[in-house]
Amino acid sequence: MCSRREADEWIALGWVKVNGQVAEMGVQVLPTDRIEVDKAAQGFQEQRVTILLHKPMGYVSGQAEDGHTPAVALINPRTHWRDDPSRNRFSPPQLRGLAPAGRLDIDSVGLLVLTQDGRVARQLIGEDSTVDKEYLVRVVYQAPGQAMPRHPSERSAPLQEIDERDPVSTNVQAVFPPELLDRLRHGLSLDGQPLKPAKVDWQNPEQLRFVLTEGKKRQIRRMCELVGLKVVGLKRIRIGRVTLGNLPVGQWRYLSSHEQF
Repeated sequence: MCSRREADEWIALGWVKVNGQVAEMGVQVLPTDRIEVDKAAQGFQEQRVTILLHKPMGYVSGQAEDGHTPAVALINPRTHWRDDPSRNRFSPPQLRGLAPAGRLDIDSVGLLVLTQDGRVARQLIGEDSTVDKEYLVRVVYQAPGQAMPRHPSERSAPLQEIDERDPVSTNVQAVFPPELLDRLRHGLSLDGQPLKPAKVDWQNPEQLRFVLTEGKKRQIRRMCELVGLKVVGLKRIRIGRVTLGNLPVGQWRYLSSHEQF
């Protein structure tokens, strides 16, 4: 129904009852107890927004770090996509509690979801999330052993801006062994844990398409390093059933009421 933070708010506002009595914070309940939530909570949730941002390079997903600006700073009336099909209008309260549901590295671009709705956050980044995410990844081939695997906290070399219309200059596909492509799809481990199967195919001779159902830190770059590939550009184009589409770089729109991840 909600996130833990929202549940705390509902209890504090007196919207939760246990066996007909207004619940206090921390009250213990049993499977036989009846828990009721006031309809005001539903109205409160419906006012919460989810925003889709085309994150450009140079912005961090979450809190400001190392002097870099957080992506939420781009959410303002000037950057609202004029072709947004939603009827929502921007208001400052929509920034309260607006947080990224997932992350993109500072030099990765594409679809970033920011939400006030705990249900959306749980669906996208909860432990039991099954929502897949699709990426376009430009690579160069260095052969196994030349691309040294990095710890997830280490900074990789900066990426390039990625655009599907860029001309192909290097035919990586022609020299990359097919058996290593199979390993990218299934058979790699990170941090001592085997990775879930992934869909990995060539989009063009120097660009791979990844579809993942998990999101370990710097996962795609580290996967590629294990098979001798170096990522030079990364763009997220889809989360579940929601695509980046024609949303311009640095602009945002609302998740429409008829859209679902």
